[in-house]
Amino acid sequence: MNVTESTGLRSPHATETAEVPAADLPTEEVSTDLPLVVETQRVAPKDAREMSRLFLARLQTLEEGTPEYQYARNTLIEINLTLVRYAARKFRNRTGDTEDIVQVGTIGLIKAIDRFDPSREVEFTTFAVPYIMGEIKRFFRDTSWSVRVPRRLQELRIDLAKAQDDMSQRLGRAPTTAELAERLNLEEEEIIEGLVASNGYTAGSLDTTPDESGDGSAGPSVADRLGEIDPALECVENLHALQPLIAQLDAREQQILEMRFGSEMTQSQIGEELGLSQMHISRLLTRTLTKLRKGLLTDR
Repeated sequence: MNVTESTGLRSPHATETAEVPAADLPTEEVSTDLPLVVETQRVAPKDAREMSRLFLARLQTLEEGTPEYQYARNTLIEINLTLVRYAARKFRNRTGDTEDIVQVGTIGLIKAIDRFDPSREVEFTTFAVPYIMGEIKRFFRDTSWSVRVPRRLQELRIDLAKAQDDMSQRLGRAPTTAELAERLNLEEEEIIEGLVASNGYTAGSLDTTPDESGDGSAGPSVADRLGEIDPALECVENLHALQPLIAQLDAREQQILEMRFGSEMTQSQIGEELGLSQMHISRLLTRTLTKLRKGLLTDR
């Protein structure tokens, strides 16, 4: 099968010109042996799988941050968006904007692309779908409740709501905690815990301006009273945790880290400086960063 003809792709080395949407091509001249995608939305699922194998394999050999790398990665995202839409359809009966679900699922697709290892001989679709579904499920889990509460309390809120509605109609008043406990065969402490947790299902607006003076004039909003999280705090914590881990690295690993992240040199420049190939530097960096990442996760 000629994938160039059947998927709307063309080789970047072709001499003839073609009408190509600007969004589908690299923004600068790219020297690569990968085909250029003319219209990603026209790539059939079968051809997308074949192209994904080609692009994923090539992605492993490219230096991160280069135009070639960005083109391969962005093209992989675009030709596999059908996987995201397929997963999003499974949640069409849930509340929420479909476009938001697709965007969240796309985050899972990007994570799958960045973490996929072609050497494991696993089909990319098999690897990617759990990532996509996981991000969407996490989205609903984190947005359904204003405050995160344990699942048993989420389920108890539903039982309490049903019991309160039924008993209020029957009694002509709101049921007491003791009456709810008897109805649901639970301890009163559990009922109280469930009622408190129910307050986390909805949240008041941060723009609320309470009347503090008593004369009808609005005071400062809730948002005005809130401080801001300093993003540098997490960076300081990470640097503090990394310090002893970096000290355990050998001299060459420390030197490569300093050149890459301290001097902001590219892998090619580091290779020239140390007399090694770019691919060798890439493997050394990957191994070193994996070692540091495992160390951080173990400490936490």
